[in-house]
Amino acid sequence: MSPSNMNPAMGLPMVYLVDDEDVVREALAWLLRSRRLLSEGFASGEAFEAMLDGRADTRTGGDWPQAPSCLVLDMRMPGISGLVLFERLAERGLAPVLPVIFLTGHGDVPTAVAAVKSGAFDFVEKPFSDNALVDRVEQALAASGQAIARRQAMRAMGQRMAELTEREREVMALVVQGLPNKLIADNLNISVRTVEVHRARVFEKMDVKSAVELSNLLREA
Repeated sequence: MSPSNMNPAMGLPMVYLVDDEDVVREALAWLLRSRRLLSEGFASGEAFEAMLDGRADTRTGGDWPQAPSCLVLDMRMPGISGLVLFERLAERGLAPVLPVIFLTGHGDVPTAVAAVKSGAFDFVEKPFSDNALVDRVEQALAASGQAIARRQAMRAMGQRMAELTEREREVMALVVQGLPNKLIADNLNISVRTVEVHRARVFEKMDVKSAVELSNLLREA
């Protein structure tokens, strides 16, 4: 997701760099700038976690990050290893919206493959190709943007669902089963006119125009 094709409503993409070697972080930051990508560096897993802990929403399932983001993470570091940090991020539910690309040495490839199978975005073996790495970063940012959009859509739908009354929920459940108003009325022991009123309110609150659209919305959720 280069600046030219990002979604402006989400804000500028950000790449987080976690590596204990200053020279590596500086080289990666320069490389990303060459593609007009912003980055922020951290010398340890502890430093990155401290940044996260300063954001209450990362501990409570909130809205961070709001802009497409990814993490380029060294697998071997003093203190918290890259693998442990990744596992902690997964526990916070951040893996989909903050894709992780591991930087690995040859000996760490099997561990990196296992991490990818458990939810990491990818790994890049050192020494790496500059263009190949940045290409994967841009793909990770695109995946992050999609995950953030899904999260926003889910929360918006949850808010709409919360506005439904108990009776409207009952009517909605029968509507998505494909029942006509007469059968819905018989099932709920109410008049057809009352069903029509509740049905219209459900469509309005869920922001749909038809039963098919409502069914598709709930299925996607």
